[in-house]
Amino acid sequence: NTKSAIHYQLQPDELSEQTLLRGQGEVNDTGALCIRTGEFTGRSPQDKFIVKDALTENSVHWNNFNIAIAPEKFTALKAKVLNYLNSKEELWVRDAYACADPQYRLNIRVINEHAWSNLFAYNMFLRPAEQELSSFEPDWHIIQAPGFKADPAIDGTRQHNFAIVSFTEKTILIGGTGYTGEMKKGIFTILNYLLPHKLNVLSMHCSANMGKDGDVAVFFGLSGTGKTTLSADPNRKLIGDDEHGWTNDGVFNFEGGCYAKCIDLTEEKEPEIFRAIKPGALVENVMFFDNSRQIDFSNKAITENTRVSYPLHYISNAQEPSMGGLPKNIFFLTCDAYGVLPPISKLSPGQAMYQFISGYTARVAGTEAGVTEPKATFSACFGAPFLPLHPGKYAEMLGEKMRTHEVNVWMINTGWSGGGYGVGNRMKLSYTRA
Repeated sequence: NTKSAIHYQLQPDELSEQTLLRGQGEVNDTGALCIRTGEFTGRSPQDKFIVKDALTENSVHWNNFNIAIAPEKFTALKAKVLNYLNSKEELWVRDAYACADPQYRLNIRVINEHAWSNLFAYNMFLRPAEQELSSFEPDWHIIQAPGFKADPAIDGTRQHNFAIVSFTEKTILIGGTGYTGEMKKGIFTILNYLLPHKLNVLSMHCSANMGKDGDVAVFFGLSGTGKTTLSADPNRKLIGDDEHGWTNDGVFNFEGGCYAKCIDLTEEKEPEIFRAIKPGALVENVMFFDNSRQIDFSNKAITENTRVSYPLHYISNAQEPSMGGLPKNIFFLTCDAYGVLPPISKLSPGQAMYQFISGYTARVAGTEAGVTEPKATFSACFGAPFLPLHPGKYAEMLGEKMRTHEVNVWMINTGWSGGGYGVGNRMKLSYTRA
């Protein structure tokens, strides 16, 4: 019941072209599409809601990250958003899926107001084969309308922007923000509920890679602690850089792409990420050098949280499909802004569960609205903003897996040693990786 033209399942070059034609982006000197996400250049954790109903009332761990909203508010707001989208001349729709392990595959239909948001969905989710599309049945929907503004007094939101998850309607409703990461983290949130709660799979905010002999390493850490950077190791195959599931058989990536920070990016420091900025990649909120199309990666004029999304195969040594065996080593990456932690320490299962539950790190500038100086922060399981269940559930599952499979756990300081932020030195990537 829409009079909008539907652009279904377009390829990256078509989406780039449409973005340029509509004056919503520019191409840099290496061919990547550069866009601005608008008012929001990071996630807005205080505006993320879960519908509280019979399904979630007693299973979700309600807190500052999992904020309840009433089902009737969701239903009314969804109708308004759909009305808004149906009034648009054109919409972009894409069928995709999450979870590289076929046993846990979750089909997703994404509906976007803008072409570039749809390119993000192409890059970040897994891409179904052409022949799967005719019989594609979405399990979940993402409805994303950056131009729609909620009225908090009527709609039950905190302000005009929102990201709402309904487990009953299997819908993620996003409005008032164009930050693409809300779509990615919306899907992560639902997997962090469905996999542990229903399927006995541990969902993890981590990166993972695999050595020549198939030995898998998993790196836990909050945004900006080095997951993407450390896992892009030229000597190991990349399974994924941010979200994984751990089954009785091994680990698998939830995603089909990488969403890397690009502040101060150089080819020397992070060659894999630097070289991924090519046609098809989507670069967010960067500035060009004057009178050029060259990105100034050190420029924070818009945000510190400049980002690029690209399909996993842009990394030359990506593991396809994105699955690996059981992990041998787990690393907890901690960006210690106080220069207190040693560079590396080995943890017993008990210590590991304790560190996992507390998830100490410094919140690094830019990954959330309003953070500019590093601050100490404790984030349960290195991912509290995305965990709908009680943190104890994830820690218990991790402890059980560590004991069953005799995994080594290491704590790595990717932050400062020899004094805190502004005094000591940030650990060099080459030291940390060794």
